[in-house]
Amino acid sequence: MSVLAQGQVGDPVLNSVVFGAFVVITLFVVYRVGSRGSSTTDYYAAGGGLTGVQNGVALSGDFLSAASFLGVAGAIAIHGYDGFMYSIGYLVAWLVNLLLIAELVRNTGRFTMGDVLAFRMRQRPVRAAAATSTLVISLFYMLAQMAGAGAVVALLLDVHTKGGQALVISVVGLIMVFYVLVGGMKGTTWVQIIKAVVLLLCVVLMTVFLLGKFGFSLTALMEQAAANNTKGEKILDPGVQYGATPISTLDFISLSVALILGAAGLPHVLMRFYTVPDARQARISVVWTVGMMTVFYGATLIIGYGASALVGSERILAATGRENAAAPLLAFEIGGTVLMGIVAAVAFATILAVVAGLTITASASFAHDVYANILRRGKADPISEVRVARITALVIGILAILGGILANGQNVAFLVALAFAFAASANLSTLLYSLFWKRFNTTGTLWAMYGGLGSCLVLVFFSPVLSGAPTSILSGVDFHLFPLSNPGIISIPISFIAGYLGTILSRDKADPAKAREMEVRALTGIGR
Repeated sequence: MSVLAQGQVGDPVLNSVVFGAFVVITLFVVYRVGSRGSSTTDYYAAGGGLTGVQNGVALSGDFLSAASFLGVAGAIAIHGYDGFMYSIGYLVAWLVNLLLIAELVRNTGRFTMGDVLAFRMRQRPVRAAAATSTLVISLFYMLAQMAGAGAVVALLLDVHTKGGQALVISVVGLIMVFYVLVGGMKGTTWVQIIKAVVLLLCVVLMTVFLLGKFGFSLTALMEQAAANNTKGEKILDPGVQYGATPISTLDFISLSVALILGAAGLPHVLMRFYTVPDARQARISVVWTVGMMTVFYGATLIIGYGASALVGSERILAATGRENAAAPLLAFEIGGTVLMGIVAAVAFATILAVVAGLTITASASFAHDVYANILRRGKADPISEVRVARITALVIGILAILGGILANGQNVAFLVALAFAFAASANLSTLLYSLFWKRFNTTGTLWAMYGGLGSCLVLVFFSPVLSGAPTSILSGVDFHLFPLSNPGIISIPISFIAGYLGTILSRDKADPAKAREMEVRALTGIGR
């Protein structure tokens, strides 16, 4: 088995066959089970007929993105302990969903987050804010997935030029749009279920093989990982990536806050709770999701250190995709061309499933909140609403392709962490205030959403993410003023404070009857 030029591995022809077979199978599944009717319930929520187990597996498929499989494994392979903190943050985040969000959101809303937030507020401004937040978060999240697609398929097909990788990202985007246009939520759900099962089997088998190779000794594995990493034994302790300076320590705290609080505000996660028939099934969904993700993120620790041990940090960073190539390179090392092709195809499926979920969420928010309830004032017919959703999906797909080309080469776990910061900043405060604070009003909702979203956007724009560092998206210029790469520690409190001040300082009066009705509906589901 040989390593080809510039870090490419395996046989591109065989890799292409494995990759193509997976695409054909999933496209067939989407076509067979897809919602091609005109019902908004079918298109947005799969008819509300999924079981808790089905939705839980699909939720894990929706959540276990390229950041989880490629970015986290790569971060652990290069940075060791600090990289594993992504796994901890992603997993702990689901406790917030389980305890505070899942059942109440499912009982209160119908299709989108805007249904919950606008229930007892003025409909048009709140739905406009919810749609704006959903579109920004979804597009930012897509940047990470499309950047991961460029890295994986470039490695898979031996594409090294920027133009070739841009073409790869474009093809990924078009396939994803096809999933959404043809399959709706039901087709997307089954792609996510297939992908989650295959992904979990893949990482578990790789983990067992790696542990077996080192005599089922985690110590032996980590010692070899340290020996084959340019940072040596430092990767076994905290502080390789974060903690060396007060700024990097603060950045780590900001990252942790964003990861833990962000999942509860992700629109594509919230939308999944509407696909089950009752609150009990919503709770079961989260329990299954947490179980599957516990196994997965435990496996990422072994895979990350295994990549460092068997592949080495220098070879990973020299490969197309850099950190994002750690898992496929490890697969080639332990199973040759066939396993590498399978793992790359699974990573590609991960990207497709997550981006499809994001696309349908963003398109549903625009069609349901903006078109149906703002422009048509709640009088849009289902056929025209679904048509608008499909057109929106096409536009979002084009924007995702352009953004993915721009973000190509960035670590996808890092980019997703920014999306979590946006979600926590814009959505979490408004959801919690709406569900638990009877005095909360329209002004407070708008201040919280726009304050959190706006502050997050400004801080990211003037941060090292965009300029001023070798890893910046615009590395050739420097206009950064804010030192942290993740703004969550600033923007999330701003959102909560703005929502509180907007409520107590405004003359808006909350409707007590609506507040009581929302409380009953949230706790019991009666009236939904």
